[in-house]
Amino acid sequence: MAEPLSLSLTLPQRSSPTMAAFSTTATSRILPTAASASASRARLSLSSSFSSLKCLRSSPLVSHLFLNQKRSPVVRVSERGLSSAATPKCAASDPDQLKSAREDIKELLKSNFCHPILVRLGWHDAGTYNKNIQDWPQRGGANGSLRFEIELKHAANAGLVNALKLLQPIKEKYSGVTYADLFQLASATAVEEAGGPKIPMKYGRVDVTGPEQCPEEGRLPDAGPPTPADHLRAVFYRMGLSDKEIVALSGAHTLGRSRPERSGWGKPETKYTKDGPGAPGGQSWTAKWLKFDNSYFKDIKERRDEDLLVLPTDAVIFEDPSFKVFAEKYAEDQEAFFKDYAEAHAKLSNLGAKFDPPEGIVINDGVPEKFVAAKYSSGKRELSETMKQKIRAEYEAVGGSADKPLPTNYFLNIMIVIGVLAVLTSLLGN
Repeated sequence: MAEPLSLSLTLPQRSSPTMAAFSTTATSRILPTAASASASRARLSLSSSFSSLKCLRSSPLVSHLFLNQKRSPVVRVSERGLSSAATPKCAASDPDQLKSAREDIKELLKSNFCHPILVRLGWHDAGTYNKNIQDWPQRGGANGSLRFEIELKHAANAGLVNALKLLQPIKEKYSGVTYADLFQLASATAVEEAGGPKIPMKYGRVDVTGPEQCPEEGRLPDAGPPTPADHLRAVFYRMGLSDKEIVALSGAHTLGRSRPERSGWGKPETKYTKDGPGAPGGQSWTAKWLKFDNSYFKDIKERRDEDLLVLPTDAVIFEDPSFKVFAEKYAEDQEAFFKDYAEAHAKLSNLGAKFDPPEGIVINDGVPEKFVAAKYSSGKRELSETMKQKIRAEYEAVGGSADKPLPTNYFLNIMIVIGVLAVLTSLLGN
């Protein structure tokens, strides 16, 4: 997926494409060099006796985009770089900070129109998952590895350094949120703020700690493979996704543009992209490329506008018999598309992730709390105090009390009397 924002970043001793979302050119080095890492072999331990200590989840080998964030009071310097040590046991991400970060992401979207690139960032961090590999983090998936230079240099990730730059202030502000969670939070929020469905997300993803834990290149889909249907299935089946989920996720191309200087696909600009918003240029899949709806399927099916992009992997969803069933359905029924997309996006965002706590963290406001039996069980053959209090409160709400049991027929008699009075009042009123 392409994105509306671009930023010109020059990596030392490396070439990078020129991108013009901002008027200035930022110079950034993503990782400390191997020479500097190996030069520091001494181990330094610093301890602090703070009475109240918050868990800091900053990653040890972070890029210079994120070097200013807070670190744990107890650190160790080794040949691998900085690593946290002896930090208190806690969840991977802080729920309150996740909620606050979400609000900051919403403001970022309003001012920068960066919905597509943030969706792409979350997808590409999760999309390296291999269901055939059991060990974490070798199996890939949503683990924050995309912040390291070695993975950012993968051809499929061209331009995603701009997404990291956009999220830098938020990561620095909320050090209690892991990179893996921040990437997925930004992706889901971008879809929702663009008018898409509410995605049933959970958080608590643990970060990888170094670039040696990044997956090898080649796990993400190509735009123009020789056999598009076979290629899509090879990539997405490896992740444990189905034909329906492949087509539903393809619908996210309703957002964004493809830039030829990054992907080699698309026009330099069209009537829909020449004036932005964000940095002008590129070719979009839809006319309103910052609105999440089912227009992608309609436009791909009709192909009436040559200013709209159709990649080989787009065209195949109406050519392959199995894909076509779902593509036709989504072109006609946006509600069905939203439902299937929300489920597929949530599934993708969890692939390969290691959660702390294992059940994850839900931060959706206004959603009723899911019943968890363990919260009401003491592990003994009796009701826990919490459950006793709930039962007592419900009993008292209908007129019962501990010293005056409620007769079985007493409540029924009251309801009958009230009903009779209501009927009589209605008749007298008429």
